[in-house]
Amino acid sequence: MPNSPSPFLTMVAEEMYKKRYAKRTIESYIKWIRRFILFHNKQHPTYLHDNEVEAFLSHLVLKQDCAANTQSSALNALVFLYRDIIDRPLTLKLRFVKSNRQRFTFNGMCPDEGTRHRF
Repeated sequence: MPNSPSPFLTMVAEEMYKKRYAKRTIESYIKWIRRFILFHNKQHPTYLHDNEVEAFLSHLVLKQDCAANTQSSALNALVFLYRDIIDRPLTLKLRFVKSNRQRFTFNGMCPDEGTRHRF
């Protein structure tokens, strides 16, 4: 079956369920781990480590223009993967391009509303 789930990702999800992670967290982490694997041409994460994580996180910012929170979610998923599943924690000195883009905040007003009601 072409859309059958990866045995590796299924195992990661089962481990997360055992550790009582929230369903949404599991879904998010699996999505990021899957994207990481696909980014590296379907290489197994045990063959990848710090340099490949740095390349992936930098790619998110440079090519996909992701926000800081998005990049942080991806990093958290990969930290979990290497610390709890592969048992080879990432180093604390990862060097990747950090996003400067902030999350959009809606203030509830149209652009011209700030000047519309002057007294």
